[in-house]
Amino acid sequence: MGAAATKADAKAATEHDRRARTLAQAAVFSAVAAVVFLLTVVLLYQGVWLLLTGLAALVVAGVGAWWFVSRRGVPRWIGAAVAVAAPITVIVLYTGDGFWFDSVIVVALWALALACGRSALRIDAARRAAALESVPAPPLRHPVLIMNPKSGGGKVGRFGLVEKAGALGAEVVVLDTSQPQDVEGIARRAVAEGADLLGVAGGDGTQALVASVAAEHDLPFLVISAGTRNHFAMDLGLDRDDPSTCLDALRDGEELRIDLGDLAGRPFVNTASFGAYAQIVQNPEYRDSKSGTMLNELPDLLTGDEGAEALRAEADGDRLPRPQVLLVTNNPYGETETLGGGRRPRLDRGVLGVVAVHVEGSIDAAQLAVLGTSSRSVTVRTAHEVRVDAEAGTIPVAVDGEALNLEPPVVCTIRPGVLRVRVPRDRPGAVPEPVKVDWRTVGALAVGRTGTDPRR
Repeated sequence: MGAAATKADAKAATEHDRRARTLAQAAVFSAVAAVVFLLTVVLLYQGVWLLLTGLAALVVAGVGAWWFVSRRGVPRWIGAAVAVAAPITVIVLYTGDGFWFDSVIVVALWALALACGRSALRIDAARRAAALESVPAPPLRHPVLIMNPKSGGGKVGRFGLVEKAGALGAEVVVLDTSQPQDVEGIARRAVAEGADLLGVAGGDGTQALVASVAAEHDLPFLVISAGTRNHFAMDLGLDRDDPSTCLDALRDGEELRIDLGDLAGRPFVNTASFGAYAQIVQNPEYRDSKSGTMLNELPDLLTGDEGAEALRAEADGDRLPRPQVLLVTNNPYGETETLGGGRRPRLDRGVLGVVAVHVEGSIDAAQLAVLGTSSRSVTVRTAHEVRVDAEAGTIPVAVDGEALNLEPPVVCTIRPGVLRVRVPRDRPGAVPEPVKVDWRTVGALAVGRTGTDPRR
């Protein structure tokens, strides 16, 4: 039996290697074809000026976007007009010179290269067992689930979570949303009354508070994806479209050991944000008008001498450029070409993810538009401790989406492996697909170097 399983595993690994190699070769071929075709058309038929015009338009659009978010009044709308007009002008020029058809071919070849490269990297990551390791979950006697009926627009009622949890033998505590609730206190009372599992159907902020109590008492914790965005549930591989599937863990589950972030004694499962975003969240108008509030606040935060500009931050003792935006995450998110989004491929690495952005003016904004996270304006790294300080009496912080004001310095750390998360055996979320194509790794896969990282 063991020998047969080993042979089957080896066969599957070989098949994965073959698929990754084929996709990587297709990615390299398509990328080379796109570059060669572009150079041929530009040099022999259309002239270098068209290529330079396209690059210049990208830079000008970046400058226009910077003016739009960092200015008010007439300069803001000039920036918006420039950001829109620059790419439109290039399209008109390309069309007038008959270059549009060639551009479509180049874009199609490059899109194929990126798609094949991402697929190859995804297969290689899965082969190297990037998923969290699980162990069988023991039977439960007294699981207690805390549910927020308003979370996610009423998912608790819409999916019948209270009734389904009760049928599986769980005690359900439905929060009274008409008044403030001490969620942490409710969880502690449940433990005192003999709960052997704590769970939450709600947003990530509520998840973090109850998860901390579960970790303190070494109890398993159940995540029910009834929030609005459910980033934590997504990175655990849970079904975000049907939160009732998370309840399957009560009868047929397994356990994962993962980390918890800590911000000045407060737990977080996803992120702690400082700087411009954290200050905007503090505005009482933000909930009703997110876009309008951001546009109104950003000019002062990005170009003024107050707020985000006054932050000082260190990661493991290394000084970061004064960040206008600072994101500290419970384990690093996967690399992307653009800021924001992404997923965490692991939650058990025992390190914080750090993303700091400092844009001084139009030139930095243009570089950010062209290079994305590779720009000099962006610092991406990992750390075990992040220290944030400021001259002000308090620092605005957004912790898992919740707005706080804390006295400086604010210290973020990681608590490795303190949380036992109980999940269903059948989870739709596989290893996250890499969204940043590292061509050195793709090239290594194309020549048969599977399961390795050529950068090491």
